[in-house]
Amino acid sequence: MTVQRIRVLPEPVLRQKAKRVSTIDSSIQQLIDDMVETMQQAKGVGLAAPQVGVPLRVVVLQMPDEEPITIINPQIVKRSGEREVPEACLSLPGYAGEIKRSVLVLSL
Repeated sequence: MTVQRIRVLPEPVLRQKAKRVSTIDSSIQQLIDDMVETMQQAKGVGLAAPQVGVPLRVVVLQMPDEEPITIINPQIVKRSGEREVPEACLSLPGYAGEIKRSVLVLSL
């Protein structure tokens, strides 16, 4: 596993539309492993592939004391409720704010 450089705004890859992953092969598994390592080293709870310079629809998440979760080609099909939560982004260092988020999200 290799810690990758986290891209920060205004780097263009962060504004590109990410592409669907068509095949999960060893290169995608290596990307996932590197993303988890990068997220953990940065003390983040989530990281998307574009944040490490790869415009693919891959996300890794990890809550404290839990195993990492990988989501490939996520698609929200239903959401409900709304709440404000504090949030920060590894691609916007030093910035944090209150964000409106759904209470429940179902995805494919």
